[in-house]
Amino acid sequence: MTSELDWRRAAACGNLPQHYVFTRKLSDAEHTLRACNQCPIRRECEAVVDPSHTWFDGVSGGRLWRNGREVTV
Repeated sequence: MTSELDWRRAAACGNLPQHYVFTRKLSDAEHTLRACNQCPIRRECEAVVDPSHTWFDGVSGGRLWRNGREVTV
């Protein structure tokens, strides 16, 4: 696995404002979800964040999560 710094540099969302990545609202997450579609580490992102086990709120692995559950659109 890559180092944390390398992982952040490779993430397509790395330059987006954090409120787009760590949001509970679909309207705010749309920018990040579009970035995920082109992200080279999309799968690694979800594995590292592990949203369903960490009660994550935000975008990870191309999906929006709220309290560790995928938000369906």
